[in-house]
Amino acid sequence: MDAMTTSFGEVLLWSFWFFIWIAALMVWFRCLFDMFSDSSLSGWGKAGWAILLIFVPWLGALIYLIARGKSMNERQMAELVRRRAAQDDYIKQVAAPSGPTEQIANAKSLLDSGTITQAEFDALKAKALA
Repeated sequence: MDAMTTSFGEVLLWSFWFFIWIAALMVWFRCLFDMFSDSSLSGWGKAGWAILLIFVPWLGALIYLIARGKSMNERQMAELVRRRAAQDDYIKQVAAPSGPTEQIANAKSLLDSGTITQAEFDALKAKALA
């Protein structure tokens, strides 16, 4: 019966090692994904890093972070900027009416529904025609 019971300290220690293991896996996969997404790294360079990361995973990930950590951050930030610009372009393309005629028609429909006042309609019309 004693083999089945564990103390609170043992459960805490198991939890600690489990979270350390998950964190190490996340770092390892991040290094692996970064390596394959880096277009400046040659095929031989990727092969070398892959061999290191596969055969000595935790030491390889640590060496990768030391050697290429700064460029990892730069690549990630550049990708975020690129995605943000693409998202902004898409939103502008979809959300903005195509021309002044459509803008005035949208404003007129808002005026007819009572959502905006005549003064607001005139301001939107002037803005569309400007």
